[in-house]
Amino acid sequence: MKRIGLLSDTHSYLDKSIFKYFEECDEIWHAGDIGKIEVVKELEAVKPVKAVYGNIDDKDVKAEYPLNWRFDCEGMDVWITHIGGYPGRYNKRVRAEFETNPPKLFICGHSHILKVMPDKKYNFIHINPGACGHHGIHQMRTIIRFTIDAGVLKDLEVIELGLRGKE
Repeated sequence: MKRIGLLSDTHSYLDKSIFKYFEECDEIWHAGDIGKIEVVKELEAVKPVKAVYGNIDDKDVKAEYPLNWRFDCEGMDVWITHIGGYPGRYNKRVRAEFETNPPKLFICGHSHILKVMPDKKYNFIHINPGACGHHGIHQMRTIIRFTIDAGVLKDLEVIELGLRGKE
């Protein structure tokens, strides 16, 4: 069993309250648009981190983290990427892989729109944690916590950090 803290689109800003929300998590996953590499270094100082780079990330972030990260977590096939889309409107790069080898959990960022939903066509759960930084179109900054236990996603919680532009 693993408890996961999920975030995306920090855009170089890391709200320190995230640490208390992720205190009981085993790992932190970042779905891209990290901004400054120091954001992930701060997270790594407290928990193991899996991260992918996003479209705003520079060469330092891209040198450390991949575009896609696909792995097994407690018996669940997980794929994290930054630009992925959502059910019915996937990016063609990821859609091609879904046709032959869909994951069980697909995580992406980029839109700044919080979504947790099943994809009935490809039979997986799609998660976009929204955005937790101050840059972008979102109003509320959000992160997600959940557990993966024997290939099952459970105990998912959406956490609101406050309005964009406000501490």
